[in-house]
Amino acid sequence: MRRRLLFSTLVVAVIAVVLLGVPLGVVVSQLIVDEAGQELQSESRRLLGEVEYARIQDEPINSEQLARNYPDRYIQVYEGGNPPTATIVGTEPSPGQKMTADAHSESGVWVQVSRDRAEVERDVRARLLLIVALAAAALAVAVGLAIVQSRRLTLPLKDLGVMAERLGSGDARPSKHRYGIQELDRVAEVLDRSATRISDLLSREREFATDASHQLRTPLTGLTMRLEEIVAAADQPGIVREEGEAAIVQAERLTAVIDELLAAARRQRHSQAAPIEIDPILAQQVTEWEPAFRRSGRKLILDGDRNLRAMATEGGLGQVLSSLLENSLEHGGGPVIVTTSSSEKSIVIEVADQGPGIPDDLAPKVFERNVSGGGGTGLGLTLARALAAADGGRLELLRPRPAVFAVFLLPVKENGDRNRVVSGPA
Repeated sequence: MRRRLLFSTLVVAVIAVVLLGVPLGVVVSQLIVDEAGQELQSESRRLLGEVEYARIQDEPINSEQLARNYPDRYIQVYEGGNPPTATIVGTEPSPGQKMTADAHSESGVWVQVSRDRAEVERDVRARLLLIVALAAAALAVAVGLAIVQSRRLTLPLKDLGVMAERLGSGDARPSKHRYGIQELDRVAEVLDRSATRISDLLSREREFATDASHQLRTPLTGLTMRLEEIVAAADQPGIVREEGEAAIVQAERLTAVIDELLAAARRQRHSQAAPIEIDPILAQQVTEWEPAFRRSGRKLILDGDRNLRAMATEGGLGQVLSSLLENSLEHGGGPVIVTTSSSEKSIVIEVADQGPGIPDDLAPKVFERNVSGGGGTGLGLTLARALAAADGGRLELLRPRPAVFAVFLLPVKENGDRNRVVSGPA
């Protein structure tokens, strides 16, 4: 493409120079010749006037003075009389290279001024060479501009080609390059938007895989604990049955977690929040986590108001509470107290322990992704806050030392008005 641009620009420039330069050279040559003829004619008239003045003053014609006044000229002066007199100054040019102008007076004086045409031709050649030089300079400028313009057009196209190839290979980074050319900038903007969309999709897939691996670990841990309880109580049929049922519940919850993660990946959970009972979810969490706390020599206490209803999803709220309890089990200390309360604006579920709490430098960013102060993955609290926000609630750190987390949910209105749940990413 660059060669085609250079060639086309050069052809246009050559045509323009030829169309303008040739007529200009012809006109300039003719003007120089005409100017030389007019100059000779003017000199002949002036010389005739000088000769007439000398005759009136009865003075002879001074040949040396004429040579000084009219250098490089061949002058002939004829004066009438009996006999007529003639004065000749300078060297006569060859017949083929002679330019002549003459003038006559009524008193019988005739003057003729001649010059060598070669001088005029040299002047013509000098002007033509100047025109040729200017034409060559114009062609050089045109070629330079063509090179600059071709680079300005082809380099962005190569850049866009590399960007499209990189986009096709999975590297979905927007280039943010703009080239000052409207059409190319529009293509770049379209590619940047496509790169952003592909990057969001890839990021969402990666986050889903990471979130799934993290969120599935908790119910799998609970299921493992239940199976261990079954093995330990193999000689007690009643306990085996109870633990087996609990394991089935854990498996069902594992399925629900997978459904929740898939829905979150597809951005569908925001439309699933509905009025639910809080107590069964709390009881389920206590049942699942109480053995783990018991083995650690700690207590799990449920306190606060009962028979509360809120706008949420059972799976989402269960995962939020499970993440908080797991966080307290791994990083906290002492008894863990789950307290429920209500107000006109929200249903609050607090999870508090008596451990060392969260360092001051970590507390402001404890909900950020991949931030952990205890060697964890840094995903639990991030996902928990996102799940709470998806149900129209929020998860907050009320106190860093000892740590107290609170889940705020929308209460269910009892007057028949529909609840409006506004959800989104935390």
